Amino acid sequence: MGKRESRPWVVSDELWALIEPLLPEPGPKLVAGRPRVPDRQALCGILFVLHTGIQWEYLPQELGFGSGMTCWRRLAAWNKAGVWDRLHVVLLARLRAARQLDWSRAVIDSSHGPGRSAGPKSGPSPVDRARPGSKHHILVDGQGIPLAVSLTGGNRNDVTQLMPLLAKIPSVPGLVGRPRRRPDTLLGDRGYDHDKYRRMVWAQGIKPVIARRGVPHGSGLGVHRWVVERTIAWFHGFRRLRIRWERRDDIHEAFLGLATCLITHRHVQRLC
Repeated sequence: MGKRESRPWVVSDELWALIEPLLPEPGPKLVAGRPRVPDRQALCGILFVLHTGIQWEYLPQELGFGSGMTCWRRLAAWNKAGVWDRLHVVLLARLRAARQLDWSRAVIDSSHGPGRSAGPKSGPSPVDRARPGSKHHILVDGQGIPLAVSLTGGNRNDVTQLMPLLAKIPSVPGLVGRPRRRPDTLLGDRGYDHDKYRRMVWAQGIKPVIARRGVPHGSGLGVHRWVVERTIAWFHGFRRLRIRWERRDDIHEAFLGLATCLITHRHVQRLC
């Protein structure tokens, strides 16, 4: 992805120009007190937590990002307003306008992460002695650009999220004609091997290419599937996503949506 900044939580002018128009207008102050922390500084604080994994209450005040609770409230409000979903569409539209989205195939996979407490969209992990955990389900294009992500409990079967992820792909404008939201082919590993879901994918006009259980390894899908493994590694590069610290699922989903936009923005910088 190229050379990264030494302080990735500092919001660049380019990124801020995309985010600022999407932010909701703040409500009126009900009581007199300290002036409102500017949105750009609060976003820097949110990114600091996302990149470092630090707890909200330990956000250093000398950085000037406001308190951890201020950043937490701002993240929750922006996620509720759908800021990250709309920003993701804006970024994908730029990629499509530059003809840099590979719709010839999409690749699906998931990753498991431990959780520090039980909560919504958390469940007993089958790979960690039934401790609480969650799964990140990720669908990418042929280059590894995230198209859709979702959060479930660690005990959910991967194949159950196949159709919800396909339905979650946004309609991407950027070229003359109708917006596009369907890849030509869908690639998956043995965790998605089920004829029922193959028929459902075919019904969407998408060709399923899914490895079958019980056959020797070496199907050749790894030549194309490695891009989703790389994207999962990019998600895990954000320390806050490696372990689910939040009991509230919407806050963890907000971090997941923000990380999706940051990864997509890196592709925009590189390809557009």
